[in-house]
Amino acid sequence: MAVMKDYKCAKHGFFEGRSAKCPMKDCQEEVMVVFLQAPHHVSPRTKLGDKALEGLAKDFKMGDIKSAGIGENQGNLMSRNNKFTKKQYAEAEAHLLRKTSNGEVPREPRPGDAAMWGGGMNGMNLQSLLTGRMVQSIKGESVGLTPQEAGIKSGPTIDPKSTMRDPDNLKIKT
Repeated sequence: MAVMKDYKCAKHGFFEGRSAKCPMKDCQEEVMVVFLQAPHHVSPRTKLGDKALEGLAKDFKMGDIKSAGIGENQGNLMSRNNKFTKKQYAEAEAHLLRKTSNGEVPREPRPGDAAMWGGGMNGMNLQSLLTGRMVQSIKGESVGLTPQEAGIKSGPTIDPKSTMRDPDNLKIKT
């Protein structure tokens, strides 16, 4: 049994059939196989995604949000229904690109910037912090306390219930 296919007769248009022969009586026109697109059915999951995007567009006061795929972008974001004008965006961008007094662009802060790295500048290091000598008083007033003054008698302890043994038996050389 042959498979049903879509055909197009040059004289009578589209039809479905098992063979490439126009169903109209005595038609001798050329018949071509065509591939028609199936009717579009939208799944409930797609409808839910569309509602979520529409809600986001409302929340951010945007006219429309295109759901971008991998490697695509939203495009013309600045021309949408935003609360700032193009001039305000340009001013903000110029402010972000400002230079310091010596002509260099300030670098972005990084995660390690706030760490205290032992050697210390201006006499500030972890050892002086732990011994209570990091900040000296001017008139003898209290400026800090040592761990012993806070009642801490030992360092951190390991709770065996909250740790697990290393399955590869890796060790740190000391």
